[in-house]
Amino acid sequence: MGETRDHGGNLDAQIARYGGTRETWIDLSTGINPVPYPLPAFTPDCWTALPDYSAQTGLTEAARRFWQVPDDLDILATPGASALISRMPSLFAGNTVDIPAPTYNEHAAAFEAQGWSIGASQELRVLVHPNNPTGHFWSLDDLTTKATVIDESFCDIAPERSLMASALDGDRFILKSFGKFWGLAGLRLGFMIARPEPIAKMRDHIGPWAVSGPALAVGTDALCDSDWARTARTRLAADAERLDHLMTTKGARIAGGCSLFRLYEVEDAEITQNRLAENHIWSRIFPYSKTYIRLGLPAPDRWDQLEAAIDKSFS
Repeated sequence: MGETRDHGGNLDAQIARYGGTRETWIDLSTGINPVPYPLPAFTPDCWTALPDYSAQTGLTEAARRFWQVPDDLDILATPGASALISRMPSLFAGNTVDIPAPTYNEHAAAFEAQGWSIGASQELRVLVHPNNPTGHFWSLDDLTTKATVIDESFCDIAPERSLMASALDGDRFILKSFGKFWGLAGLRLGFMIARPEPIAKMRDHIGPWAVSGPALAVGTDALCDSDWARTARTRLAADAERLDHLMTTKGARIAGGCSLFRLYEVEDAEITQNRLAENHIWSRIFPYSKTYIRLGLPAPDRWDQLEAAIDKSFS
């Protein structure tokens, strides 16, 4: 059995340890939009029929418009970005990949599982853009290797910072996650955008009917709803600023993040996490830092509970 990797979530374990119910907890350990895209009325065919070609084409056409994907690039929809991350090493030949740390740990785990080493490389680099948990945005000057995987799972908060156009140059691969910005992680929908040849290879790895009928329907609607996206970006930015104010007035220092999650430096991250958990707020800390704590954003009706918990935790 493989090693369990460090992630957010796992709220059931925290309830068992600290008490309460799922309804009394606020899970801020993941960077998921707390105001999800509204689900449409599903037709019976979404559940009973294999996804047809027109539904799959409709989703990829909506994705092409929303992300302004150049015509020379192809798009593959998959059951979550994690399905792509675990298979990305199979697209490349080599034995060393550059994955600047700290960052999302599934990339290194996927390459190591297939015998790669993590270190300096002129051939292949993986960049999370913006980075998780630091929120750092990379630039074109950072795309120095022969091939680059660019994980834009959180980039829909700032579409103007996307490196999409760079995928036309050399071997560049853009990964997108639907669950973060649209707040529907349980839908399991992700995208790979690249030149047609590697897309065809990945399509063979993923197999037919990979994306469910409901995911095709929701994804198509959401990617066509630019007004919802603009409103969401404005709200997320305001809420991130509000969270920063709550935390910095208690002595925390802003260490990074984006408008879906905030990274703070505190005196002792583990103690702070435990104190918040005693007040039914679950946060994220990291094995490589004793001072970093990451918080996502609460739903609009949970701010009072969060503010009270922060007051108690830092008193």
